[in-house]
Amino acid sequence: MTIQWFPGHMAKAKREVAEKLKLVDFVIELVDARAPLSSQNPMLHDILQEKPKMMVLMKKDLADPNITNEWLTYNKDRGVPSISIEANKKQDIQKVIQLAKDLGKEKLEKLKAKGIRPRPSRAMIIGIPNVGKSTLINRLANKKMAQTGDKPGVTKKQQWIKVKKEFELLDTPGILWPKFEEEEVGYRLASIGTIKDQILPKEDVAAYVLDYLKSYYPSLLEARFGFAEYDDIMDAFEEIGKKRGCLESGGHINFEKVSDVILQDLRTGKLGLISFERP
Repeated sequence: MTIQWFPGHMAKAKREVAEKLKLVDFVIELVDARAPLSSQNPMLHDILQEKPKMMVLMKKDLADPNITNEWLTYNKDRGVPSISIEANKKQDIQKVIQLAKDLGKEKLEKLKAKGIRPRPSRAMIIGIPNVGKSTLINRLANKKMAQTGDKPGVTKKQQWIKVKKEFELLDTPGILWPKFEEEEVGYRLASIGTIKDQILPKEDVAAYVLDYLKSYYPSLLEARFGFAEYDDIMDAFEEIGKKRGCLESGGHINFEKVSDVILQDLRTGKLGLISFERP
């Protein structure tokens, strides 16, 4: 199955990213620490070409820390400076600023060698929708510069933002590629809330989460819902529905409410620290 979702403003944003790339010294790409590969935009790789890049793994407080460390090592081995952060921690924000300064140094030294007066280094920040881009920008600027929201695609235009006197940041709208060729990628992103809940059937996404937990995190499944094994997914939904009061008149299970419970518990970290892919 191919999952397609490509609003018109994103096609425009892709063109703008390509046009503005020559204005910046390097790129800061944000990904979700729970799915660092699936939350990258392969379309951007062609646009960026040889432009220096650093990667920030967002929402590390929701991801499996051991797997996050594997991703950081993997990126380092590929020559991509990376950091995992929790956007509300000041020390993590400082680490982002320091890494960005280090990455921008080379360009500024070249300008200095040419006799050009030093200026703040310039970076473009990119990432697919709902990865935490606006939140990070506001933390970097230490004030509310970018609109935030828990729905994908809040940012719709580009703006320049000064980060202290360290560097200037070009914000861009979240860009999602036209379609997910791999069904698994769509389910991962739907699970963590990166794509809108209307794109895939909610019950299917919740079932994907349960099956994943059963295979890779059975202890977390048991700790939250009281079982680690099940033969039929409907039995699992029934069990959760009874325990969490997701009932309709007549005592029937409301499967949509059960799906909401599963996805909400996952996205808020109540299910535990979970990663959906490893290097």
